[in-house]
Amino acid sequence: MDGFDIKPPFVERIAERLVADGVSILQVNTGYRCNIRCRHCHVNGGPERTESMSRQTMKRCLDVLDAHAIETVDITGGSPELHPHLRWFIEGCAGARRRVLVRTNGLLLVDDAYGHLIDFYVDHSVEIVLSLPSVDGRTADRQRGEGVFTKAIEAMGRLNERGYGRIGSGLILDLVHNPAGAYLPGSQASLEALYRETLLRKYGVSFNRLYCITNMPVGRYLDYLKDSDNYGDYMNALLTSFNQASLAAVMCRSTVSVGWDGRLYDCDFNQMLGLPIDHGAPDRIEDFELDRLKSRQIVVGNHCYGCTAGAGSSCRGQIA
Repeated sequence: MDGFDIKPPFVERIAERLVADGVSILQVNTGYRCNIRCRHCHVNGGPERTESMSRQTMKRCLDVLDAHAIETVDITGGSPELHPHLRWFIEGCAGARRRVLVRTNGLLLVDDAYGHLIDFYVDHSVEIVLSLPSVDGRTADRQRGEGVFTKAIEAMGRLNERGYGRIGSGLILDLVHNPAGAYLPGSQASLEALYRETLLRKYGVSFNRLYCITNMPVGRYLDYLKDSDNYGDYMNALLTSFNQASLAAVMCRSTVSVGWDGRLYDCDFNQMLGLPIDHGAPDRIEDFELDRLKSRQIVVGNHCYGCTAGAGSSCRGQIA
């Protein structure tokens, strides 16, 4: 791609096939519509996107939870808050006594039309995973749009007021850091300490944990790499930083990702590349069979170098 020869291909680097070791997370992508357009977005989310999960498909996800002891429901998008059936779906997940988390940019939580969701999240003990790529406002706004950082801080303040991110409250507010350029994230522990000190000192807000996620060469971030002539250097950085130990805990080994149209994927990144679950395992939510999915062979590609570089990367941060 673009004159850069990826050697060895990821499928050869791992020496043997990568297989799942259970399904403890059902990740549900409610659709690609979003209130902002982030430069690093791997789903190409934005206000113009119309893809949205139907209530029928959501019901099938709830049926899977009723039938199987899957511990966690990880709701993502786009902006999940924009989905008209989000509250109904979360009520169903909570009724099934599942751990529920929502990935958000936080901005809609300070909007009069959506601010009520904070009380709803509190009532259902929903964990919030809020994307905050930098503690520097100018850097964050370059990635996400003018004024986004200020609104994200305001959202954190409102969540803190309700107990989120406060020790002993039981209400979890985690943050996500993504690098601003064509490089790997730094130490998660060091960045968490920086975020914690800076956000408390400058803005009086707090959180539980910080997760560092490597930008994947997928979607809008791939376009950025190409447009800035950084694709070859970035892929070389991923290849030379390959960490065999990270394979033990990559997210695809414990996750099934449900696309907005009900198709099943090994991860959200494969979803964006149109690479559904394969190798004989079911690839539709209506055909979900835990016994066939929990030990399935994972579909891999060269983008998988992004999850296995350095300390490794997953939706829950660094892994090795």
